[in-house]
Amino acid sequence: MKVNKFGRAAILTPTQINLLFNEGFTQPRDRALFGVCLYGAARINEACTLLRGDVIGIKGVRDVLVIRSYNTKGKQSTREIQVHPQLKEYLEAHHQSDRWHTRPHLFPGRHGRGSIHKASADRILREACLHLEIEGVSTHSFRRTALTRMSDAGVPLRHIQAISGHRTLAALERYLGVTEKQKESAIATLDF
Repeated sequence: MKVNKFGRAAILTPTQINLLFNEGFTQPRDRALFGVCLYGAARINEACTLLRGDVIGIKGVRDVLVIRSYNTKGKQSTREIQVHPQLKEYLEAHHQSDRWHTRPHLFPGRHGRGSIHKASADRILREACLHLEIEGVSTHSFRRTALTRMSDAGVPLRHIQAISGHRTLAALERYLGVTEKQKESAIATLDF
């Protein structure tokens, strides 16, 4: 995993996100896979191992995606996450283009067997970043970016914790990034 100078996965900028989803990921599957990581704040293994039925229903993409406890880190509890409109678009495009509709996994592995492996997802991301000349990004960057953005927007930490699945608020707080702009804004509040 590539990390920033603090030993953590880098947080993506809006420009990097736009480049990756508009020019880097050329397949609907890749946009949907990394869209789950970004808009669902999911770990790469959680996204890779999603079951089709936990995302796609009879009427198409569900309003909520389900990340089963047995696919989470620590096998803790099942999480339900609202589907962002952009993620819904990515998932619908993937679903329409997917030739493996009868397979249980949303992102089937090679030849439709099992699920795509997280190492394969990492390779897809590395190739996209190389093509776009983006450095320091890892599969975990999408999750850190999502959680940090929510925190920056003032979403209560308990709500973010429910989405992220972190056991404690302390674990979640260590996870969130702090930008130079945020530090400048904090200091600027000291105007007496």
